[in-house]
Amino acid sequence: MKIKVVKNILSENESYAKKNRAIFAKNNILCLNMISSPGSGKTAILVKTINRLKGKVRVGIIEGDIQTDLDARRIRTTRAPVVQINTEGGCHLSAAQVHSALKLLPLDKLDVIIIENVGNLVCPSVFELGESAKIAVLSVAEGDDKPAKYPEIFARAKVLLINKIDLFAAGASIDFNLKKVEKEVRRLNKKIEIFPLSARTCQGFKNWRKWLIDSARNHPAQ
Repeated sequence: MKIKVVKNILSENESYAKKNRAIFAKNNILCLNMISSPGSGKTAILVKTINRLKGKVRVGIIEGDIQTDLDARRIRTTRAPVVQINTEGGCHLSAAQVHSALKLLPLDKLDVIIIENVGNLVCPSVFELGESAKIAVLSVAEGDDKPAKYPEIFARAKVLLINKIDLFAAGASIDFNLKKVEKEVRRLNKKIEIFPLSARTCQGFKNWRKWLIDSARNHPAQ
């Protein structure tokens, strides 16, 4: 009976994911699902990214959190359109929630929609939202064992952003071997793009920005 319940939940979610994919295709929008642990710096990355894409790519944001609209407020400082979703305890966003949020975004004025999922490396990796790609974020402050402990998201992601690399230059005492992480992630996912960067100093943003611009212009119909 438990298996049947899980199948029903995933089936309903996929139904909405298909609807979302159709909306993105109709409006020629690239949708990215950003997933990480809490505190990795997703929102800080998004704020810097939006500001560096102005005049090149029009970005809209869907913010997922268990409570509060604190991250959505930070996004609003960029003047990008943003919709907040509070899951009230849920550990991930659902395709149905995203479907409702899309009704509140100016789809005809957007090239890219980035969904900042609830901070969690497990649940969000399983639930498809209709996105073109998943973007995993890992901060060096979390340690270098995360790809081995939570392989699913790194195996599914198209891009890995390794954030807070400024801590290396600052001489912080952190247990993070960049080469080890890259090797483990590529063992799980040979095609993944890896961009080490810092949302604080903007180091490494050039390659991430270029990937986004190229992907927004050249992504295939969903």
